[in-house]
This record gives sequence, structure tokens and C-alpha cells, in this order.
Amino acid sequence: MNRTEQPAPATPAHACFALRFSSTPRGARLARRLCAERLDSWGVPYGSDDHDVLSLLVSELATNAVTHGHVTGRDFRVHLLAFTAPAAASLTVRVEVTDTRGDALPAPAATPDTSPVPIGGRGLLLVEALADRWGCAPRPDGPGKTVWAEYTVARYGPSAAPS
Repeated sequence: MNRTEQPAPATPAHACFALRFSSTPRGARLARRLCAERLDSWGVPYGSDDHDVLSLLVSELATNAVTHGHVTGRDFRVHLLAFTAPAAASLTVRVEVTDTRGDALPAPAATPDTSPVPIGGRGLLLVEALADRWGCAPRPDGPGKTVWAEYTVARYGPSAAPS
């Protein structure tokens, strides 16, 4: 199982992007689009499998924040962190989505109902299947929680280092 309760790595991030979004479907969509743009600027190009996986992770976590972590009048925050490992020539991207509802903690993903009626409930299954690691931690600066996922990609040459 990929799910752990581990906090952010102690290694300093080489690049970071953070922004607050309205806790609405439109806010989740905007979060995905802006994160996709940032990933491309960090050397994870549009159209690559790695970009698609990371964009999907952002989308699922942001949608969960809007759907299950919504508190009227409160935004959610997305924080992208990029960590490079020069020896391994890899880039690990950590996606953190923080909302203000601490009572709705994500449970380990369960096998979804495969009947034709349900259209939701597969978000954490996707996160668990695609992320190298994921988990949840209490929000350090107020009420709520942070759900995070990490994914490691191969670097795309020397110009791929985040700036």
C-alpha cells in the first residue's frame, strides 16, 4: 500500500508553486490547469505520460478537496514541490492539497462498486495506483488537513531542472 502518514521530506525543494483556489469545481479546474503549466515549465512536458499522471493527481486531490473538504467561504490550497536527486537523475514532484475540513479524513482506497450507476468514488483509487506514495496529515496552520501524493519522473535533460 502506498498510503503513509509521513510529512513532507526534509530535503529542501528545488522549486515550489503554491496558490489558493475557491472551493468550487471551477477552482479545482483552475488548479489543474495552472499546475499543468507549472509542470511544463519545470521540464515535465505537456503530452508526456509523467505530465498526464501528475495533472491527474492534482485534479483528483483538488476535486476531493472541493467535494469532501468544502467549508463555505473557505478556499483550498495547492502546493507543488519539486525535489531533484542528481545521483538518480530524477525529479520527484509532491502535490499537496490543503482544505479546512479536518473531520473528513480520506480513508484507504477501497474497491469501488462496479455497477453502472455510480459515477464517483474512484479518486483515491487512482491516486493510490499512480502515486509512488500518498497520505494525509493534519493542517499545521489551522483547522483542516493536507492530502499529498508524490510521483518521481525521469529528468528530461539538463534544461529540465526546475527554476
